[in-house]
Amino acid sequence: MQTIRATVPVTQPPSWAVQQRHLLHSMEQSVHPFIDRYVRPNGEFIWDDVWGGGSPDDYYEPYFNWPLLYLMGGGEHLIELAHRGWEGVTRQLTRCGTVHNEYHRGEDVFHISESDVFFYHLCLADSKNGELHRRARKFAGFYNGDDPQVKNYDPEHKIILSPYNGSGGPRYPDAAGRDSPWRGGERYGLAFYDLPGIKSWKDTQDDAKALAMGRAVHDRWGRGDVIGNLAQSSLVTNAFLLTGEEKYRDWVIEYTDAWVARAKANDGMIPDSVGHSGKVGEYVDGKWYGGLYGWTCFHGWYNIQMAALDAAANAYLLTRDDKYLELPRRQQDRIFELGENRDIRKEHMSLDEHWIGQFTAMGKNTETFLVPYRYGDAGWFDWQPMSPIFPAALWNLSMDKGDWQRIEDLRAQESYDWNEVVCFHNKEDGGHEQPWLRFLAGENPDYPARILQASHQEVTRRLALIREERLVGTPHSIHQWQEVNPVSSEALIQQTLGAPQPIYNGGLLHARLRYYDARARRAGLPPDVAALVETLEAKRTVVRLVNLNSSEDRELVIQAGAFGEHSFTGAKYNALSSEYPGQAVDYTAPPVTTVTNKADTTGVHLKVELPAGTEITLDLATNRYVNEPSHASLY
Repeated sequence: MQTIRATVPVTQPPSWAVQQRHLLHSMEQSVHPFIDRYVRPNGEFIWDDVWGGGSPDDYYEPYFNWPLLYLMGGGEHLIELAHRGWEGVTRQLTRCGTVHNEYHRGEDVFHISESDVFFYHLCLADSKNGELHRRARKFAGFYNGDDPQVKNYDPEHKIILSPYNGSGGPRYPDAAGRDSPWRGGERYGLAFYDLPGIKSWKDTQDDAKALAMGRAVHDRWGRGDVIGNLAQSSLVTNAFLLTGEEKYRDWVIEYTDAWVARAKANDGMIPDSVGHSGKVGEYVDGKWYGGLYGWTCFHGWYNIQMAALDAAANAYLLTRDDKYLELPRRQQDRIFELGENRDIRKEHMSLDEHWIGQFTAMGKNTETFLVPYRYGDAGWFDWQPMSPIFPAALWNLSMDKGDWQRIEDLRAQESYDWNEVVCFHNKEDGGHEQPWLRFLAGENPDYPARILQASHQEVTRRLALIREERLVGTPHSIHQWQEVNPVSSEALIQQTLGAPQPIYNGGLLHARLRYYDARARRAGLPPDVAALVETLEAKRTVVRLVNLNSSEDRELVIQAGAFGEHSFTGAKYNALSSEYPGQAVDYTAPPVTTVTNKADTTGVHLKVELPAGTEITLDLATNRYVNEPSHASLY
């Protein structure tokens, strides 16, 4: 492992560097008030079993980004508390019956994937933990056939057998459930729009029509594969990253290829359901839309694109073949082509709370570029802003000039300044991709400091909400815990790892860089060291490292890729070329000048020595997706 030593003195500590270390410290301490308020010593939430287990994802989600904070340099206690939380929630929900054999008994994968990201990040951050290896194998075995008692997957037709699945196998509705009424609501509307006499959710307030809709839901959503299940490719990819066993890679590619073929047969658009015979739309009259969490109900393109990105990213990671990126790229292009300039006041949006950043940045303007998220028998509907998560994630994977142009085309259509930084912390811990992308474009230089300020403001706000909490010990909303989770990883991931926040529903951490503290021999940046990725290109990574400690040296190792999937092929860096610190008798420091040095750095890792009060900017030539990916940790 080659070593580069910093020599340039920190004469003016960058504002972003000081704020970054302050934010990291504030967040690693913020978990203590959360634990004290909501969690029992055994890791279970202060919640009575008789109130029910609800959807298991809501119990795991409050912890999902704690391992990520540790991975970037947060305290060891983050991993300890995350493990305690996982164990406590699993034990608690097992008693309630919604978790079986340490995993969801039988849920839709849209919700399963929301809790699985916690497990994925935990596996990456603590990859030498034997219990995580055991669970990863077990969970993957529920789908790839290793567990003969849990048959979720049909290898002949390459389908997961039910929209509801998990450790209990495919969960099919019982016959009695066919007589359960299904009433739509104002937010999401109807499950289907082809039943006679039912054109609006208001029609299902009639008992007979609610019963008719309930029977259709029972018959159409009770069995077969749905597009959301594609997110389970991450569950099996995670097992590969821990073990390196080919059977996991084989399953991911087989299952992803099957959905790719279905999309190609449907003119590039992913259909959303497959019957037990392998026929697309078998239970919805042959239509390519109408499956559970598909194009018609509930979120449409929002969760479909998440599943497509998950699978494409996993397949690309495991094969190093970028053809898989065409799957989400094609969906994005088709949706973008349908976009129109519309007045947001006149549109009913099923996910309106997701667009607080866009709507705030618009100010008094009420018209902007909207795209349809859902499709039914009457055509496209549910017009909303195009989520910045999707084009950012696609470009982060491809580094393709065409994908960057797609980002620019979207920016040109939207009616607000992408440089604007709006203070908010949503469920996905994302949504600030636009100003970050403008920073990478060289046109938003203040973004690092501004997003750190906004993140700190949200930490402070959420801690205030925790202090004022009065519902503990009562049957409050089970979303409460995730809504006040004080940890936010988005800004730190962008700045230190050079990546957007992972896809919330089942996404792994696809990042340009990762760090290790060489002296403490653990993951993350060393104390007092701040990092800022300033440039991301297909074959180039520029990162600035600052040791804010004026008395103590620091040493770190930079890894090419979160999974070691990339490789460094050379480095340029700034080095001191003037006399420093000068003579004491001069009472002032001499001017600091620098030169650019080169190093023949090759491989996955590079060691950097940061003497007290020094900084360095590394321009790293990078070959992407050239190594076998792994969760293996250097220390």
